Amino acid sequence: MAPPPPQTPTPVIPREAWEGCSVLLDINDGDRLAFFRLTPGATVKIGDKSCSLQPLLGRPFGSLFRVGPSGLVPCAATDASSQDDKPRGGGGADGQAQDETRDNRSLVDNNTAQTLSSEDIEAMKREGASGDAIVEALIANSSTFGNKTVFSQEKYKLKKQKKYAPKVLLRRPSSRSICETYFKKYPARIGFMRVDMLSLLLSMANVGAYSDVLAVDMVGGLVVGAVAERLGGTGYVCSTYLGSAPSSIDIIRMYNLSSDMTSRIFQAPLGDLCSLQSAGDAPSVLSGSIQRDLVERAAVPDESLQSSLAKPINTEVSDGNAQSISVQPINMEVPEPATDDHLNQDCKGSNGNSIAPKALRAGKAPSPERMKYWGEHGFSSLIVAAPGHEVESVVADLLPLLSYSAPFAIYHQYLQPLATCMHSLQASKMAIGLQITEPWLREYQVLPLRTHPHMQMNAFGGYILSGIRIHKPDP
Repeated sequence: MAPPPPQTPTPVIPREAWEGCSVLLDINDGDRLAFFRLTPGATVKIGDKSCSLQPLLGRPFGSLFRVGPSGLVPCAATDASSQDDKPRGGGGADGQAQDETRDNRSLVDNNTAQTLSSEDIEAMKREGASGDAIVEALIANSSTFGNKTVFSQEKYKLKKQKKYAPKVLLRRPSSRSICETYFKKYPARIGFMRVDMLSLLLSMANVGAYSDVLAVDMVGGLVVGAVAERLGGTGYVCSTYLGSAPSSIDIIRMYNLSSDMTSRIFQAPLGDLCSLQSAGDAPSVLSGSIQRDLVERAAVPDESLQSSLAKPINTEVSDGNAQSISVQPINMEVPEPATDDHLNQDCKGSNGNSIAPKALRAGKAPSPERMKYWGEHGFSSLIVAAPGHEVESVVADLLPLLSYSAPFAIYHQYLQPLATCMHSLQASKMAIGLQITEPWLREYQVLPLRTHPHMQMNAFGGYILSGIRIHKPDP
């Protein structure tokens, strides 16, 4: 019996932040989310204070920091445990009994309850008082704090803590965190794709180890990065595009992919892939008017999508009860031309020079041997996320590139384009198991005596057309 093929070692992902890596900073429990690259001169502005990111080096992902007089300071484990041990609103019989005797009917917001002036607070800051000490002083000098309900007291503490003692959570950029951040701040950049939709795409396309995945990613590289992350350095992902200009996949730079994982990401035009198909296997692929129509649509995409991609986003974002915040761009530079304004702004030092090192380039052209292999064996999966293009024509030219029995998953924000594509595939008998899926996601707030769905949720996540490619019978 032949020996099994050698196994590719799984890349070890560091658990601590290192110099040059990308990080996601969660400030004040989701009020502000920002991507950064840890370079020697990288800084983050929190309130009116600019803090260096050097204290993050060597710290494990998930660490919590507070803003101290000298910058970011790691929160002690005892502080975190003491916060967890504190009774929350309504938690326990004693808290309920005390809460029943108090209400907020007699409270009047006339700015006279607080005896601590702004000059006193500035004096405490100059003396080096921590943010927690300022919050405690505000509570001690409030004449109405003791008359408030437990729930109102917690809201008051949280509001003052966000202003005077902000917390910073160090998060690892992953498919989930990147998708959630983009969906919260600027969803048009990723085609309004929700995180549950992204997970369904990977599942329905059967993306796994040693897969050869063909992807049409016109959502900034989110899909290609998620596929490469799941492959884990095994298999390949080819991002194809229509026309002569490749689609932007700048989001891949945030994933902290290893060099081996990045080397397995390719970009190739759809015409080159289709030219490898034999005449008997895939007749009339990208020929005549279809090819011209695809090139024209690639040059002039949907107007709404084109306007959202061409204009730089407004970086001033307001989150509910939080104040207006500024979303910081990721501090990176790459050798290819810049396409996304909010991603390609370099981090500048005091002298104006760029201090961000060059990131590894993903999306090189595949080798002739790899192209020949794909032409003979086909791809094992197909994922399409092209909101600005006609799905029916694109899928008709992509399916012949798959091997038989290969699954595919197509995402679109609206139902009608997928319904038309599904009818076309049923009529041409190119696929079986066709179904259109709409995901449903509900987020709950879980707190003592007040567990309920969030008051503001996104009720729409788009649609997925999935199926399995089969051999088209001869007429």
